[in-house]
Amino acid sequence: MKRVAIGILGTKLDGGFDNERWDFWRPTVSLFQHEELLFDRFELLAEKQYAKLSERVLADVRQISPETEARLHEVQFGRDAWDLEAVYGTLHDWARSYRFDPEHEEYYIHITTGTHIAQISLFLLNEAGTLPGKLIQTSPPLARSTRKAQTPGYSLIDLDLSKYDKLSTRFAEEQAEAADFLKSGIATRNAPFNRMIDRIEQVALRSKAPILLHGATGAGKSQLARRLHELKRQRGGLKGGFVEINCATLQGDTAASALFGHVRGSFTGAQRDRPGLLREADGGMLFLDEIGELGLDEQAMLLRALEDKTFLAVGSDRPSTSDFLLIAGTNKDLRMEVAQGRFREDLLARINLWTFTLPSLAQRREDIAPNLDYELKRFASTHGREASFNKEARQQFLGFAEAADTPWSGNFRDLNAAVTRMATLAPRGRIRVEEVMEEIDRLRESWHRPGTLAVPEGADLENLLGREALSAIDPFDRVQLAHVVAVCQRSKTLSDAGRELFAVSRKKRAVTNDADRLKKYLAKFDLDFERCQGGR
Repeated sequence: MKRVAIGILGTKLDGGFDNERWDFWRPTVSLFQHEELLFDRFELLAEKQYAKLSERVLADVRQISPETEARLHEVQFGRDAWDLEAVYGTLHDWARSYRFDPEHEEYYIHITTGTHIAQISLFLLNEAGTLPGKLIQTSPPLARSTRKAQTPGYSLIDLDLSKYDKLSTRFAEEQAEAADFLKSGIATRNAPFNRMIDRIEQVALRSKAPILLHGATGAGKSQLARRLHELKRQRGGLKGGFVEINCATLQGDTAASALFGHVRGSFTGAQRDRPGLLREADGGMLFLDEIGELGLDEQAMLLRALEDKTFLAVGSDRPSTSDFLLIAGTNKDLRMEVAQGRFREDLLARINLWTFTLPSLAQRREDIAPNLDYELKRFASTHGREASFNKEARQQFLGFAEAADTPWSGNFRDLNAAVTRMATLAPRGRIRVEEVMEEIDRLRESWHRPGTLAVPEGADLENLLGREALSAIDPFDRVQLAHVVAVCQRSKTLSDAGRELFAVSRKKRAVTNDADRLKKYLAKFDLDFERCQGGR
């Protein structure tokens, strides 16, 4: 195959017209001073104002390498050679117009000359495949005092990081550290949750777009948002602070004032200027929890702030500016809110680029044990004294906590409260079976809702079946059916619901088909999984 070199004229290092120029290292010319690296063709890119120097360099290349066909290509980088957009565009256009023949020619991209912006552009074009070939860099002789006696050097730059075991290992370790940080150091075992955290880590460090965290109350949205802020400060270059507000607390006329600020005298009680949370978050991160509770007027103002980085404080005719990263949290289906006219579709489109659904604690039962240890450490840090379970008490609590019918309605808040209570009541910091049993009774009582007949989640069977059909079902069967429907409503798939409902009996069978078993049970009442989901 023919070898073809492509390079940019070095207006300073390649300079010189008298015979003394041969006493100095010139990057472009030195590329052709290696007997083991012969080129059939050389494409030199240079601006028109350096035509005289370009011809001199090409003449010198032909002199030391007669077999090389040296050609000049006129390019124009614009007024500012440090304008990345202009320089990249010029080189991109040239590369697209050049007729590459990779089947018969091998290309070497010389990245030693030109401005740093030009070198970066060559690298980006090479990485994108627009400028195919190998990157090559020349270097001056090691002994500068004996210029003629020493041969200049060169090196090929291989950017395939997969070939570098140490680098690959290092990047993998850094990614694992970031994911571990987002999980607060908890050794979580739930595979879907771990995959989600890995994806959030990638998005957080590569994107400045809003992130929407969806999940039930107590699923950990606020804590994850705080960890994202810390991760962005450590590795993402974020300098500002973390500002958090629960939008459910913003009601009436005070909502706009709290978020966007107000000027003195703009309304009764506005005795001084108020900057607002958006301005407070300038340069940092704003976490709007329960964003679905925000009023339509505030939603419109927030949309403008996200798109233009500007907004109007209440009572002001001069726009304020704030450049912040937005993390939004919600436990609602915002698409349903849009359909019912309670949430702006354009705002949802703006914040829905990256949406992550946090699973509930009941959906991550294998993570209860490591989270239990985390809560004990947090109790020790908060209260200044340690607490731990004895063996029997830990087994008793985990047996209850990991059981398929334990709802954990309040998610991690329930677990935190349970650990706090048991650790506080434990004599000498040792949690016994007595404290565990007392706590189990307390949790069951807190999850019970009057009128639900011991079915914590409840289910509106009358709405699903109709009053006449429901009246034909025995009260005993109603309780069982209500529980089955509730499990279906909180499960993602029919199989998930079946595994939870038949968690004990399925262990005794060689062949399990939980989904089919559940499907047949529902059919007895003229129900199916989709209909149960629709009644949520």
